[in-house]
Amino acid sequence: MVADKRIGVVGFGYIGSVIGAVLANRGARVIGVEPSPRIRTLVAAGRAPAPEPGLEELVNAAVVAGRLEITDDPSVLSDVDVVLITVGTPLAEDGSADTSQLTGAVETIAPHLRDGQLILLKSTVPPGLTEKLAPILRGHANTLVAFSPERLAEGRAIAEFQTIPVVVGGVDPESTRAGVEFWRGALDVDVIQVSSATGAELVKLADNLWIDLNIALGNELAQICDRLGGIDVLEVISAANSLPKVQHHVNILTPSIGVGGYCLTKDPWFVHSMGKSLGLDLQTPRVSREVNDAMAEYSAASIDGVIGGAEASPRLAILGVAFKTDTGDVRYTPTLPVMKQLLDRGYHLVAFDPFVDREELGEFGIDWADSAEEALSGADAVAFFTGHRQFADLTPEWLRSKTWGHVAFVTRGWVDEFDSPGHRRGRIHRQSSCRSAARTRGHGAGLRPGRRREEPQPRSGPRPSAVPLHTARYPRS
Repeated sequence: MVADKRIGVVGFGYIGSVIGAVLANRGARVIGVEPSPRIRTLVAAGRAPAPEPGLEELVNAAVVAGRLEITDDPSVLSDVDVVLITVGTPLAEDGSADTSQLTGAVETIAPHLRDGQLILLKSTVPPGLTEKLAPILRGHANTLVAFSPERLAEGRAIAEFQTIPVVVGGVDPESTRAGVEFWRGALDVDVIQVSSATGAELVKLADNLWIDLNIALGNELAQICDRLGGIDVLEVISAANSLPKVQHHVNILTPSIGVGGYCLTKDPWFVHSMGKSLGLDLQTPRVSREVNDAMAEYSAASIDGVIGGAEASPRLAILGVAFKTDTGDVRYTPTLPVMKQLLDRGYHLVAFDPFVDREELGEFGIDWADSAEEALSGADAVAFFTGHRQFADLTPEWLRSKTWGHVAFVTRGWVDEFDSPGHRRGRIHRQSSCRSAARTRGHGAGLRPGRRREEPQPRSGPRPSAVPLHTARYPRS
């Protein structure tokens, strides 16, 4: 049982705080080791270091109960039974994983470890790194070392941590068994044992590459449907996904204006870089990234094809800027490249997102509203970029009444379809089911009479250069 375990969590940011808070509320005694004074101050006061729904309540309950502490002193790890390492591994300029933070953390804690401790790495890493770090972790003590990938979706992390299967692979059989035993006692979930730490490392990368590829497929199907005209891409995908295939079904994910977030925008490049190191010229990671990142220009052209040209500077209301529903996370959000494309086309953008910290974005050339109604006031059109639940009550009729009688680009939704005299038939699409939180794009629009333009065509020539602020990430060749 986890109730009798003392657990150290190295790195108490988003993932570390979710894991630590959940385990503490399940009865474990958790101590976080975190270098950031800001994070330590927040957690010590019972506050969450990340805006994950339900996290602050868990952190506060654990701190008040005395089951969660935080420090910057790694020597406290000598008193714990299990050490979880959740340090970030950003994308290096050449497309490989920058593992310097993780390696530094391992070197820092190694002198404080003791015999028999289980060390579980959860940071996303290139396959083989756990094996390379194991000698450092065993340099001062006979520890058990295993890898257990983090596979949580932001916005649902607390629930998913306690429900989705956990994968474990150790550097040796004894470490694997210890990892499996720990997770079976800590969580009421299935534990999947793989034969090595390297195999477990590849699981996370395989998951995210699959997601990115399937979104790219959905995006190119959407473009085909746009060119054919009158074809609903979601209808096509829904029907295609009914085909049984081996143990599962075909599962094409929902089209999007791009893919956002910290993991999906970098992990395919990790795979691509790994392929080069193995002498392989892997095509799928590069192609999926290029297809999904190119959707910013395609989506801007779609909007412009509907409402552009009729106004000198069309006013567009943007509802939702974060990459993930009901969060304020704007890390590599695909909404910003789309907005940059629209600004370059002369649009006046007014955005509303109840979760986003505007100061985090800095100056971006858009106006901010304090409510959806304020954003829509006087707008020529509205674009839903994020499916925050509070937008669910905004009906097509209400939207038309606020935007000169038309809705231009509906990308999230909670109703099926709408028609009205003088308006083109449109569909408000439901939120994507994929973990990436990719933005679902709509290709239908309501128009005022006389404002119809030709369907947008993809532009020829090279892809647009990277845009500032959370841009698409391309490694230097």
